[in-house]
Amino acid sequence: MGLETDLLIDRRRLKRRLALWRGFAVLLVLGAVLAWIGREGAIPGLGAGHVTRLTVEGFISDDRKLHEALDKLGKDAGVRAVIVAIDSPGGTVGGGEALHAALVRLRAAKPVVAVMRGTAASAGYMTAVAAERIFARESTLTGSIGVILQTFDTSELLARLGVRGEALVSGPLKDQPNPFHPLSPEGRAALQGVVGDMYAQFVDKVAAGRRMPVEQVRALADGRVFTGRQALGAGLVDAIGGEAEARAWLAAEKGVPEALPVEDLDLRSAAERLVGATFRGLVKTVVSEWLGVDGLGLVWQPAR
Repeated sequence: MGLETDLLIDRRRLKRRLALWRGFAVLLVLGAVLAWIGREGAIPGLGAGHVTRLTVEGFISDDRKLHEALDKLGKDAGVRAVIVAIDSPGGTVGGGEALHAALVRLRAAKPVVAVMRGTAASAGYMTAVAAERIFARESTLTGSIGVILQTFDTSELLARLGVRGEALVSGPLKDQPNPFHPLSPEGRAALQGVVGDMYAQFVDKVAAGRRMPVEQVRALADGRVFTGRQALGAGLVDAIGGEAEARAWLAAEKGVPEALPVEDLDLRSAAERLVGATFRGLVKTVVSEWLGVDGLGLVWQPAR
């Protein structure tokens, strides 16, 4: 029994040493690979390059880090094309405008296609029109071309509570809108002018991206949403389909082979990717080895 116990202890020590060396090996290999990627802008063994997938989900806001990453993609020799996968109900005007501008710059250097998923409305649609070709599902909700500015008036409620709001302003429009009192006619007109100007900018982006007359776009830009099938009939998208159809189009029209791998755009720095990958590797090699093989399994074993 003593000899068997010694053998089990020696085996556990050996396994731990092996797990540590495996962890160090993973760390060194990942460091070398990421350093090579950072220098060459490509993945080893894939000399033909790859397709990058940019996923745009949820609320669209101004994201400087994303815009800088898109500018880098335009200079990356390893990126053959970019697929923008959109599932967003919209966002801020400034956020949509900035993302649209970044994609337009990218489109000048790389083929860019948009693939609409469940929803690509308002700023989500503004994002899509920056692409060279737009694919949508038949049931995708898209469109909603327009701008909305919302406020609320609590003056009647506050009056019943005996509360009155006061504001000292440098001009009559400085506190418009103000939830403590109704919009003045002058305030409403000024804010409507702002909304109208933003709306005109949106319409111009759609007209340029879809190569449609401005008046034709205005007829569709009353804020309504369309299904993907309706949008196709209206000229707001190019085809019904998803990523597979986008890859087929890139192969046929841009010479980007369908066999090329797709890499998701990762906004983490090389150091962050290294730490994350190393942690996962260590968890798999060290923790699983210690606990799964030499840890709890050796504390108690059922009698055979």
